[in-house]
Amino acid sequence: MTDTSTSSGAFEPKARGAGMPGLRGLDHVGFTVPDIDEAVDFFVNVIGCEPFYELGPFEFADDWMSRQLNVHPRAVMKKLKFLRCGNGSNFELFEYSSPDQRTEQPKNSDIGGHHLAFYVDDFSRALEHLRQNGVRVLGNPVSRDSGPSGGLTWVYFLTPWGMQCELVSFPNGKAYEATTERRLWDTRIF
Repeated sequence: MTDTSTSSGAFEPKARGAGMPGLRGLDHVGFTVPDIDEAVDFFVNVIGCEPFYELGPFEFADDWMSRQLNVHPRAVMKKLKFLRCGNGSNFELFEYSSPDQRTEQPKNSDIGGHHLAFYVDDFSRALEHLRQNGVRVLGNPVSRDSGPSGGLTWVYFLTPWGMQCELVSFPNGKAYEATTERRLWDTRIF
């Protein structure tokens, strides 16, 4: 695999103060799962997230669900649950039922495709932990030794319901750090 990316790129950041006033960062990532109890079990007992509070169900006879959440007006949010994931962002898990619900997971190549990337200090131990817990790991780990991501090791894995996740580690940093004082957000500094 060839890495053709560059650390300079075409993007130039806007002047400070541009963009959304008061932006501090990402508070949470919300996603819908087919079975919230299964998802909480996986994220807490396999990944190591910490469970917090839950709400629901939510169901409305008018168009509130459509107007406020852009879902079918008869959709029912059975339950939502917040999890804290280490030093990263929080997760808001949803379980819905809806007359127009699609049940297939998007691939990364699909519009709306996504994955969750979990940073670990010891890649080998974390990978073995996933395998010991019956997690489906995709392919073999990839280690970058050049380009802006030099120093990064990664591999994809799937949740029990097929959601894409990634295991990542770069304990000595990434190569781009030698070319700029600016830094991507990094779980290692907390």
